[in-house]
Amino acid sequence: MAPGMIEPTHSVESWTHDKYLGHNDTSWRRPVEIKKPITYEPGRTLVESHGEFYEHEDLRPSFPNLHWDPLTEVPYHDKGIHGDPHFRNLLASATDVVDFNPKLGTEIHGVNLARLTDAQKNDLARLISVRGVVFFRGQTDLDIDAQRHLGAYFGKLHKHATTSVPRRAGLEDVHVVFTDRTAKDQRAVFSPTFLWHSDVTYEVQPPSYTFLKVLSGPPRGGGGDTLWSSQYGAYDLLSKPMQRYLEGLSAVHSAHMQADGSRAAGRPVRRDPIVTEHPLIRTHPVTGWKSLFFNPGFVTGIVGIPKSESNAIIGYLNEIISTTQEIHVRYQWQKNDVAIWDNRICNHSASYGFTGHLRHAVRVASQAERPFFDPAGKSQEEELSARFGLPKVDKDGTRQSNYND
Repeated sequence: MAPGMIEPTHSVESWTHDKYLGHNDTSWRRPVEIKKPITYEPGRTLVESHGEFYEHEDLRPSFPNLHWDPLTEVPYHDKGIHGDPHFRNLLASATDVVDFNPKLGTEIHGVNLARLTDAQKNDLARLISVRGVVFFRGQTDLDIDAQRHLGAYFGKLHKHATTSVPRRAGLEDVHVVFTDRTAKDQRAVFSPTFLWHSDVTYEVQPPSYTFLKVLSGPPRGGGGDTLWSSQYGAYDLLSKPMQRYLEGLSAVHSAHMQADGSRAAGRPVRRDPIVTEHPLIRTHPVTGWKSLFFNPGFVTGIVGIPKSESNAIIGYLNEIISTTQEIHVRYQWQKNDVAIWDNRICNHSASYGFTGHLRHAVRVASQAERPFFDPAGKSQEEELSARFGLPKVDKDGTRQSNYND
């Protein structure tokens, strides 16, 4: 029983009606609820003991000494193109659907990810293309084999060159997230802004749909939340002149820092690091919306402009991504929860503050198309504002309002 919960117990009073009424009718008796006192210690959550035999032992992290050839470009066709614009197949079994905010994030109840039809999977891809990240709680049926099967429907599964994979053989396309009470505290190593990233954007075909399931983690209130930031939203925060300027630029994405960190830790680098240029603004093949394609973790420079100008742009975009709350979602995990996001249009960041707890998750990601920019692409904000009859967004400061608390 989690701290702060009330566990009711029942007892029948010892005296009886017949003491007072002189007969044996005891049908009046009803249980009397006795409440245990709430035990609460601020900032303290109980650490779960997993015993001698951990149920996910085969999915603990390992770093096999392998070497793979460079990735080659593969055909990609987005299944979201075939999804129902109203998501009727996916939502046929849903019991509740709620958006976290207008820009990003949706939680769906009542859908079993392990038993989706192809039509439901297509709807799922379309929904993630629109909403960025979608959450499903309590997905106990989605074991690692089902998770890989689901991810592979959307594209070839990506194999990470440096991070840990499960101990069980044959799962080299699964990325393991694992922190226990023996792990070193990393907060002094990375700045909070730098932790924001989109996975492996240095690849020629960075991933699209990404599936993360938490196997074990802190209880509610124990930390370890994950945050997402919308790149559709980041693009729409830019002024029209800035949008046009960035649409003509490309960014450099590098794998070298990640590879160097692995070598410094004595771990293998399974594929040689690469450096790739991608457009700074890309167009989504399902929605046709433009998004920023930038992240603090892997972008090292902007192509074709002076370094001082490149640094200024990087600093500006870092601030938009990491500090604009209206394009953020923060998710508080529970055991067996699944988050699925579109890596093309989201950055995400882990959070610390769960020292002492085991946090164990597994992730698969589908390779997507090579990033491209279509000048005919649209703005998410402008399209939705027109659809819902909302006022045009003010970006020049001419319409002032009171500060919001």
